[in-house]
Amino acid sequence: MKKIILSVSIVTFGMIAAQEVTETETSKVTFSGYAEIFYTYDFNQPNNHIRQPFLYTYNRHNEFNLNLGLVKANYTTENIRANLALMAGTYPQDNMSAEQDLLKIINEVNIGFKISKTKNIWIDAGIMPSHIGWESAIGKDNLTLTRSIAAENSPYFETGAKISYTSDNGKLFLSGLVLNGWQRIARPEGNQTLAFGHQITYKFSDDFSLNSSSFIGNDKPTDEKKMRYFHDLYASFNLGEKWSGIAGFDAGAEQNAKGSEKYNLWYSPNLLLRYAINDQTKIGGRVEYFNDEKGVIIGTSTPNGFQTFGYSLNVDHEIHKNILWRTEARGFSSKDEIFMKDNLAEKTNFFLTTSLSAWF
Repeated sequence: MKKIILSVSIVTFGMIAAQEVTETETSKVTFSGYAEIFYTYDFNQPNNHIRQPFLYTYNRHNEFNLNLGLVKANYTTENIRANLALMAGTYPQDNMSAEQDLLKIINEVNIGFKISKTKNIWIDAGIMPSHIGWESAIGKDNLTLTRSIAAENSPYFETGAKISYTSDNGKLFLSGLVLNGWQRIARPEGNQTLAFGHQITYKFSDDFSLNSSSFIGNDKPTDEKKMRYFHDLYASFNLGEKWSGIAGFDAGAEQNAKGSEKYNLWYSPNLLLRYAINDQTKIGGRVEYFNDEKGVIIGTSTPNGFQTFGYSLNVDHEIHKNILWRTEARGFSSKDEIFMKDNLAEKTNFFLTTSLSAWF
């Protein structure tokens, strides 16, 4: 797009000169939207319709609801990029509960600029999607309908600044980040320490890539400072034309007290597979395990903490090129009795979820 800029300047002796300056710059503004309606039936039948406290998506029982409605504007030139996205639904209601009211509708607000004329090096700052994890808040982009326990209990979003580099052939991506905290927009009251992270992604081929992401920081008030170290590792792969999958492993450690040399650990292995019956219909499944015995991320107040195995099976059908219908059966089995049914604690939980999503 050719821009014509008229500039007027005052010169010596009060003379006014007008100068026409032209510059050529390619720019593009795009708008997009996404909406996902869901229904979940939990066989434990919670009376208040709110399901498990460690789930933050599709977390309503026996009611139709909006998981995520999103509108987004993106501006891109050769050297500048910016995003503004606003949202509504149970996803922001549950994930943004700790944020100030005016911030709860913000999905993304960030600005980036290129700092090299010859290399693809950028600095971005603002509220951004998390650099951690193999699943995102946008349901259609994931292999399974619902999110893994690992995804639900690690950041979906982050606030801060990052510098990133993408190789000329697009195979290598590197980034370093300075963050407000563990899934934070506003800093926790009394917290004076920034957090840090990294991401490395390498695409070995069109059928195999490997990702490593980390978080280092304290997410508590300075007087209660406990350093947290977290690493997310996953591989994305295709097995022929029909099969695709993700194998992931999350592990974290946090000091059990301020200044302590002892740490509480948690970890979560995951395997997700999807089979394409045809271009419109796919079957997906997941097996997962989440061990947080000391309750760093998921507290239970039970002897063995949160030690839970999960499994799911979903069927997806693309009704039109921008409308997707998904149905999933999912279950949990825990070492301790942490699930409630009829006011009694149980070791298992089973539920069905269906969703309809559309985008433009």
